[in-house]
Amino acid sequence: MKPTEGRRRVVIEEIQPQIEGGRYPAKRVINDEVEITAAIFSDGHDHVAARLLYRHDTQQQTLAVPFTPVDNDIWSATFKVDQLGTWHFTIEAWIDHFDTWVHDLGKRLAAQPDPQEPTQQVGPQDIPLALRIGANHIDSAATRATGPDAATLTKTAAQLRVLADKNLPLYTDPITDDLIELMAKYPDLSYSTTYPTELPLWVDRERARFSSWYEFFPRSASATPGKHGTLKDVEARLPEIAAMGFDVVYMPPIHPIGTAFRKGPNNSVTAAPGDEGSPWAIGAPEGGHTAIHPKLGTLADFDSLVKAAQSHSLDLALDIAFQCSPDHPWVTEHPDWFLHRPDGTIQYAENPPKKYQDIYPLNFESPDWRGLWDALYGIFKFWTDRGVRVFRVDNPHTKALPFWEWCITEVHKSTPEAIFLAEAFTRPHVMYSLAKGGFTQSYTYFTWRATKPELQEYFEELTTTPVSDFFRPNVWPNTPDILHEQLQVPDPIQRRAIFQQRVILAATLSSSYGIYGPAYELLEWRPAKPSPGKTGSEEYLDSEKYQIRTWDHTSPDSIAPLITQLNHIRRANPALQRNETLHFHPCENPQILCYSKSTATSEAHSNTILIAVNLDPKNEQAAIINLAMDKLGLPWQGAFEVEDLLTGARYTWHDQWNYVALKPAATAHIFLIVR
Repeated sequence: MKPTEGRRRVVIEEIQPQIEGGRYPAKRVINDEVEITAAIFSDGHDHVAARLLYRHDTQQQTLAVPFTPVDNDIWSATFKVDQLGTWHFTIEAWIDHFDTWVHDLGKRLAAQPDPQEPTQQVGPQDIPLALRIGANHIDSAATRATGPDAATLTKTAAQLRVLADKNLPLYTDPITDDLIELMAKYPDLSYSTTYPTELPLWVDRERARFSSWYEFFPRSASATPGKHGTLKDVEARLPEIAAMGFDVVYMPPIHPIGTAFRKGPNNSVTAAPGDEGSPWAIGAPEGGHTAIHPKLGTLADFDSLVKAAQSHSLDLALDIAFQCSPDHPWVTEHPDWFLHRPDGTIQYAENPPKKYQDIYPLNFESPDWRGLWDALYGIFKFWTDRGVRVFRVDNPHTKALPFWEWCITEVHKSTPEAIFLAEAFTRPHVMYSLAKGGFTQSYTYFTWRATKPELQEYFEELTTTPVSDFFRPNVWPNTPDILHEQLQVPDPIQRRAIFQQRVILAATLSSSYGIYGPAYELLEWRPAKPSPGKTGSEEYLDSEKYQIRTWDHTSPDSIAPLITQLNHIRRANPALQRNETLHFHPCENPQILCYSKSTATSEAHSNTILIAVNLDPKNEQAAIINLAMDKLGLPWQGAFEVEDLLTGARYTWHDQWNYVALKPAATAHIFLIVR
């Protein structure tokens, strides 16, 4: 089948970034210089030219920047994204007959006879003809130009013809850089090829890329032991959390808790009078997902908390758990939003053999799915209207994936600065699908990656394309649900070492990380069901999910000072605020993990951090590290200085081979490459 226009000869392929052929947007952050690459080529020897066409979703006018060749038909162009939201880009390319002519003319001029060699044999003199051909190209451009540019081009074409008429024995090159630049403004696009799709790009605020999260339970925030905390108690803790260097404060659900099938301490199936139940069993006569638990306070208290958080440069993150207790108003108002068993009862949540009788999952195959979708979107709208801009979403992989794509898009229409963290510990394809569908960040498998090969392989996957174009990791060494066996260490010295190691890894491998505190900084290690090996429980003993806990924030065993130091190091060093420059440096010791991060190449490695971590919490480990000097922005020969940001010590290193030794108590070096 013949094309509608067979004179379009340029081919455009392999455009990056793009996700699933443009089905989903790639992700960037405001003020990024976005690099677009593509394979652009044609038949024969004619030169091609191309330009990147881009616009923000709110703009009708398309802006353009030229592509420049990189290598082997790969071209590159960049543009700056200065607005949040959706951007679109595509590529237009064409045969550049003028540039082809300039190149050929240069070869003709170079082949002229050398005046010092009068006996040199030369071929036919065809430079005058070539000049007339060039004049025709310039005349054509003059018809596309306007004003003084058109006059300049017409004059230049005439000058070439005059020069051709002189039929000189020798010619100097008449083509100036100014002429080339002027001609580039008026290309002949008669037979240009435009990539048939406008590819999308989503632009977030900076916190989407770089964030430090602190999670704690509001009901355990009271300074009085055993007393139910309030939102006012949470507000009182904000200065301390801000001083630790965190920028997101995340609270588990703050809604009324159902009484039917309420869980007791340590996930007991029976609750005694006074037991508080699980915050994830959402809903009671007082209300559902848009209500505040009466013991926590009022909506006015919540509004005050949001303002207080903002005054400390903190984002307040809410937990959104789309599930209901049997007492949730929706159970009676919308029974068709739930699954019903043959005996007429509603299906509670279970993951055999575990049963969660206090939670009813929603039925996304409900005949009234449209009403359900609207109600769930309404929850986000309610809280964004009250100033919330960050949401941690509980188990999004157990809800319909098309719902998230629609819902997050709807939220972003009015609140493009909203950030969504997916708590999706599930299969990689599902995690990645949630990210493609709109989730800003995602929990990861970091918690279960313990060995050097596991950590290196996993983070190389997360921080390189294509995954890094749509998936932003947020790594947590613990959560209220996960006390990994690594942390279940009775020995206090080894326990301190492993807790330090894991938070250092989290804070430096990923630009976004979080901890569940105060359990983490106070080295909470006791599992609900101790058991040797990997068959043990990852549940905390006396978990805050089921009861109030009292924490001693002044404990001398706390590693809060280290966490504070890490957060301030992260803020002071832009290299740790991105992931794409992560590079692992080889060393033979399997217990030493060494890696670096640097500012972008365009910033000439203005900030470079080199980290060495002892993965053994029991023994001192040492190694000679083979540094990839180019990744550090350093020459392969010559001395350079490093400063350990954890201790303040400075060292002079002389080449790529360098020795490090780490005791369990020291855990890691975080070196700044001193320029």
